[in-house]
Amino acid sequence: LISTHYSTQIEGNRLTQAQVDDVLHGGTFPNRERDEREVKNYYQALDFLDGLIKSGQAETKEPLIEERGIQTIHGLIMEGKKRPISYRDGQNVIKDSSRGSIVYMPPEAKDVPLLMAGLITWINEEVSKAELPVPIIAAIAHYQFATIHPYYDGNGRTARLLTSLVLHKSGYGLKGIYSLEEYYATNLQAYYNALTVGDSHNYYFGRIEADITGWVMYFCEGMADAFANVRLKATEAAKEVKTDHSALLRELDQRQKQVLSLFDKSRYITTREIANLLGIHIRTALNLCKKWVESGFIIQYGTANKSRKYELADKWVKLLG
Repeated sequence: LISTHYSTQIEGNRLTQAQVDDVLHGGTFPNRERDEREVKNYYQALDFLDGLIKSGQAETKEPLIEERGIQTIHGLIMEGKKRPISYRDGQNVIKDSSRGSIVYMPPEAKDVPLLMAGLITWINEEVSKAELPVPIIAAIAHYQFATIHPYYDGNGRTARLLTSLVLHKSGYGLKGIYSLEEYYATNLQAYYNALTVGDSHNYYFGRIEADITGWVMYFCEGMADAFANVRLKATEAAKEVKTDHSALLRELDQRQKQVLSLFDKSRYITTREIANLLGIHIRTALNLCKKWVESGFIIQYGTANKSRKYELADKWVKLLG
């Protein structure tokens, strides 16, 4: 949901994170049909991407990335259908929205198939060789896809999903806790500035052999930022769990807290073990256990004194070692 919101927001989608959540659960908003469609399509593409990530590359010996998979992702983004879309058949340009001037002119349509095939081959070979760190491979893949600009529209969203595919399949997933898209969207101009390299707006005179060190550094800083956020959120979650455990412990009396140590060693314990631990008579232990069963602290198995045993109730299991 985080990726869906921020990646579509980068492209001008007007829905808030809360509205994106509502749309994906069946909600609608007046005069936001296009925004809603973009969000739904992108979410479908993410779902398809998740399937590719879980496809079991190691077992099937398939390439990490396949061209048809990228084309299908683009089809889902643009049309909401799991149908590969062919590359553009004409020239496209990127213009400054305020002045109308050309910011970037991608390669000619006739060169796109060869450039894309080369990119996919390069990604698979580099990941297989494991000589370059995966974040650098992902950064270059993102840049090169955006530079080739193989479609008339939807290139940015597809580039970001391609990046996610490379990272996730190589063990760099963020588990939905944070997304690189959030990093980009926080300072959108920095994202576009980092992607804009070379001396000319024309691919053949500025981008084809451009120095992309600045972009790679920007991307890796984003990765570092993302994982720092994941670590922070994990630490906060651990504190919340600890606080929750403290509150739970306060519900127990001193004897119950002592008995927890027995459950640390064994799933089932006996009345005799409880009596020995607490230094009390067996009959007193039986009365205690009866009280604890009624209160939901333990669960009793068996009725005869000799065969009777107890298991800790689910509510309290989280307190164990």
